[in-house]
Amino acid sequence: MIEARGMDDTWFKMASRRQRYLVGVSGGADSVALLEMLVEAGFRKLVVCHLDHGWRGRESRADARWVGRLAERHGLDFEVGRAVLAEGPGMEAKAREARHEFFGSCAVRWRCPRLLLAHHAEDQAETVLWNLLRGSHGLSGMAERRLMRMGGREIEVTRPLLAWRRTELREWLAARNLRWREDDTNAKPIAVRNRLRHEAMPLLEEITGRDCTEPLVRAAAATAELREIEAWAVTEARAVDPQGRLHVGRLLSLPTALRRSCVFAFMAAAGLPGLGRAELDRVMAMLETGGPPRVSLPGGRLARRRGGRLWVDGFPAEVRP
Repeated sequence: MIEARGMDDTWFKMASRRQRYLVGVSGGADSVALLEMLVEAGFRKLVVCHLDHGWRGRESRADARWVGRLAERHGLDFEVGRAVLAEGPGMEAKAREARHEFFGSCAVRWRCPRLLLAHHAEDQAETVLWNLLRGSHGLSGMAERRLMRMGGREIEVTRPLLAWRRTELREWLAARNLRWREDDTNAKPIAVRNRLRHEAMPLLEEITGRDCTEPLVRAAAATAELREIEAWAVTEARAVDPQGRLHVGRLLSLPTALRRSCVFAFMAAAGLPGLGRAELDRVMAMLETGGPPRVSLPGGRLARRRGGRLWVDGFPAEVRP
């Protein structure tokens, strides 16, 4: 069996072997380790999903063939998609959108709303740092399990390896003489993630003289716990009316911190992309100062206040104030 820790140990022990899962496999060490762990733990109803981003030409096509042979060797179903993406500004967002569309199409084809991804502790630390620099509300990272809309389909995304370190995954593979593909673009300073990984994080560790991944991961876990407390507090505050809108009078009667938590939780539930503290501050200003009755939000959405109620356009779908 795998030598696991934390969430990964729980998930591998508790997850049903009878259900089908989509598994995102790029061919790199992390995703190959996830797939091999699943096979070793007795999961057989897996669909290996590989998206060729088209960045590396012949090498990208070779990655796809390699992952296909890996799936075949384990007797697993294989799905491959191709995207035409150019390096440059916005490449990360475009790649993420392409992946979501691909996984959404796989979910429809296989009637499988469950996706496993191989993000690990370093990925989590980079996410926390990047979200903080972008103005997130708290030290937010990736959830171990989360419902996400991909390609118009709601998918349960699980990341069983968030407790593993990058070196541990490679050591696990090496101990079993398992191979993987190396993507040389991961080391190039062509995207924010790459620069955080290869420049910012090493510099922070050099300056502080300590490992920076663990404290960032712990901070994300602490923020996730606070979000659960906030969700409970929002329910207890009964700030949402029967039509699914926020009750302004009830909100204004709450302590400031709880009021902000209610509004943030409501906006997050509306599925707003890129939601952070700046967006929350704008909505709070509308709520508390009686300013303009509408505020622009990410994704072309609007927060509106009228008749003692506050809502986000299009959420809930049945609400038409």
